[in-house]
Amino acid sequence: MNSIIAKDLKQFTATFDLAGDIENTTFIVTGATGLIGSTIIRCLIALNRSIRIYAPVRDIEKAKEMFPDNPDIILMEGDLLDFDYTLCKDVDYIIHCAAPTASKFFVDHSVETIRTIVFATNRILDFARQNPVKSIVYLSSMEVYGQIVDENPITENVQGHVNPLQLRSSYPMAKRLAENLCCAYASEYALPVKIARLAQTVGAGVGKTDNRAITQFIKLALAGKDIILHTTGQSTNPICYTVDAVSAILYILMRGENGNAYNVANEANYTSVFDLAQLIKRTINPDIDVTIELNDRMGFPPTTHLRLSCDSLHALGWKAHYSLEDVVTRLAAYLSHPLE
Repeated sequence: MNSIIAKDLKQFTATFDLAGDIENTTFIVTGATGLIGSTIIRCLIALNRSIRIYAPVRDIEKAKEMFPDNPDIILMEGDLLDFDYTLCKDVDYIIHCAAPTASKFFVDHSVETIRTIVFATNRILDFARQNPVKSIVYLSSMEVYGQIVDENPITENVQGHVNPLQLRSSYPMAKRLAENLCCAYASEYALPVKIARLAQTVGAGVGKTDNRAITQFIKLALAGKDIILHTTGQSTNPICYTVDAVSAILYILMRGENGNAYNVANEANYTSVFDLAQLIKRTINPDIDVTIELNDRMGFPPTTHLRLSCDSLHALGWKAHYSLEDVVTRLAAYLSHPLE
């Protein structure tokens, strides 16, 4: 196991205080080969609390490489749009992570983006309705807030503008509809489902093809190359480290109110894209430059300011542990030696 991931898991087990509540339980975790799904699985196993995990995946070989020879992780191959969840027995908890994540995919494959997000979520909710579970968390995104142009704290009842006639909107609009499905199931069928609206979440374990700005910027800095922004870099949002996000998701699973949404972020890590690039330059390689070369064909969302308020999450007893500098240095260490 990579040394940074190992340190993350040690920190998680030392600080997560709800482990006793999920001892001897069974989970379904979708999106198991993605960054958040894989981190959730590793964290649950690291607790050493006799937790069994069903992990539906499309690429079984990739999943076997990530989770070799662990009898507590049951890998099951299949497409989420037609996966037979009845093969998963005695399920206590569901964490639904699976969704497209790349901006370019949202533009080039808008129909598939909508279908995957909405229909896969509907299948999970139907399964849980027919096979009662203790709790479900649906992983949504800060992108549901749309375009917000002021700097006021954003609580879960705020909504900004999303243009339904833009292809890039396939992602936030599908996430909004999936959230509404969760609320509808919670109300009509008393389903114990909660929603986690994640800020940008990164950390050790990111895939080789991860194309988010922070990952690309760090890779450039490590290679001694200039960071080139294709927007003005004025969009602002908080950045959350993976292990903090996993802890928050589990707090929501165990203590959240059914049908409610919770922002998941480290409010202290609020930054603009431009300032993030400058921080990476200072921290990793002061010899590079940060420049702007505008390109409106990259599929980036419009400039927006998402100062997420996490008051509802803090009320559940959760707190973050990783600063923005921690995020950058740990991610840089992982990207420098991903196999160590």
